[in-house]
Order: sequence, then C-alpha cells, then structure tokens
Amino acid sequence: MAEPRWYLYLIETASGALYTGVTTDVSRRFAQHVRGKGARSLRGKGPLRLRHCECVGGHGDALRLEAAIKRLSAVEKRKWLVGRQKKS
Repeated sequence: MAEPRWYLYLIETASGALYTGVTTDVSRRFAQHVRGKGARSLRGKGPLRLRHCECVGGHGDALRLEAAIKRLSAVEKRKWLVGRQKKS
C-alpha cells in the first residue's frame, strides 16, 4: 500500500501570525482549526486564513520542512511564503 501524500500548510491568524502544520488532508485539518478543534495556539485567534499549502511527499519530508519553517523568524517566514507563491 502506498504511503499517503503529506501536505505542508500555513495559516494566518487575525493578528497576522503564521502557523505551520502538516497533514494528509488540508481541507479537513483547516476546518478543524476553524472549529477550535485543531492546535491550541490557534484557538480564539480567528478569523483564520489558509495562506499556503503544498504537497511535499512523505511524512518524513513534511516533518523536516515543517521544522525548518518553524525555525524561521516571522520576517523570514513571510519571505519564504512570498517566494513559494511566486513559484505557483
């Protein structure tokens, strides 16, 4: 059986903060965040906006990219996001 495809996603809060996560189903996971059933750090921070999602392959690849982005400063995350959007 093939490994599921994993996606990296970034959500922006009402205050402009960026949250980074990984999932196999972006629509389902974003809906969970909106309902307050996702990450505790996003609860009460809405409205939330899905800013970016991309398929990154396997689970290990997704986790490594997520960790790398989480290490970036807020300014660096925004630059990374702009660069990714230009490639799309």
